[in-house]
Amino acid sequence: MTDTARPLPDRPLRGRPLRGRPLPERPLRIAAAQARPAAGDVAANAATTAAMIREAAASGARLVVFPEKFLTGYEPELIRAEPLRCAVQGDGDARLAPVTAACRETGTVAVVGAAVHDGGELYVSALVIGADGALVTRYDKQTLFKAEREVYRQGARGASLELGGWRLGLGICYDSGFPEHARAAALDGCHAYVVGALFGVGNGHHESRTWFPARALDNTVYAVLANHVGETGGWQACGGSAVWAPDGRLVAEASPDRPGLLVADLDPAVLRTARDAEPMLSDLHDTAAARRDEHLLGG
Repeated sequence: MTDTARPLPDRPLRGRPLRGRPLPERPLRIAAAQARPAAGDVAANAATTAAMIREAAASGARLVVFPEKFLTGYEPELIRAEPLRCAVQGDGDARLAPVTAACRETGTVAVVGAAVHDGGELYVSALVIGADGALVTRYDKQTLFKAEREVYRQGARGASLELGGWRLGLGICYDSGFPEHARAAALDGCHAYVVGALFGVGNGHHESRTWFPARALDNTVYAVLANHVGETGGWQACGGSAVWAPDGRLVAEASPDRPGLLVADLDPAVLRTARDAEPMLSDLHDTAAARRDEHLLGG
C-alpha cells in the first residue's frame, strides 16, 4: 500500500473496463479548502494555499483539494490579457515555492486549481503537488464552460492518482455535470471523484447539489467538492464545499460564505458496503460484456 501520491496512466474520457481492482484497506482523511482568491495574484494566492495546507495537515488530512483556478482567481479576461503575470507558468513557476514547501514540510498532498500558461496556450488545470513538494501530475479540464472555450484549450485526457491505497479521479467544475466523466474514473478503478470548482449562488448551488450525489451513487464512489466563496471573475460563489458518500448521501458540508477547511474521512468499510448494496459497476460491466458477446455470436 503506497503512502505517497503517484500518477496513474492517463485515462480517456470513456475509461477502461473495471477489472476487480482492490478496495483500500484504511481510511484516508481529506480536506476541501474554500476561500476567496486575489484576482490574478499568483504569489498572494500561493501564500493562502500554503497556509491552508498547513492547517489541513494539522487536522490530520493527507490530501487537501482547492477550488478551480484558485491560484489565479477565475478571471478569464484578466488572464487572457496578461498570461505571464496572471497565470501559472507551465515550465515551472517560482511563485509556487510556498505551496511546494508546505506540502514537503507537512507530508501533505495538494490538488490546486490554476489557469496554466504552457507552450503559448492557456489551460484550466488541477496541479497535484506530492508530499515531497514535487509535481505529481497535471489534469487539464476536459469540458470547458461557454466563454472558457474562447480563452482556454480543452484537456485531452483524464487523470487519476493513488494515495494510501485510494485511487482518486480528478475533475474540474463543469466536468462533473457529465455522467461519463465520473464513470470513466470509476471504470478505471477509482474510489473517489475529486473536483475543484466554481459554483455560483442560485443555479450553481442547485447544480452542485444535483450532480455530485448523482455522480457518487451512479458510480459508488466518494465525491469531493472544493468550491470558492465570495466573488471571483464576476461570479458570486456559493461555497458549500462538501463530501458525498458512495451511496449519494451527504457526509459533510461547509459554510455557504465563510472561508475554511472541510475535513472528512473516506472510509473503505463504507465504500465496500455501498458497492455490495449497489453493484452498478459490476452489473454494467457484465451487461456490456453480454451485449458484446451477443453481437460477436450473431445473436
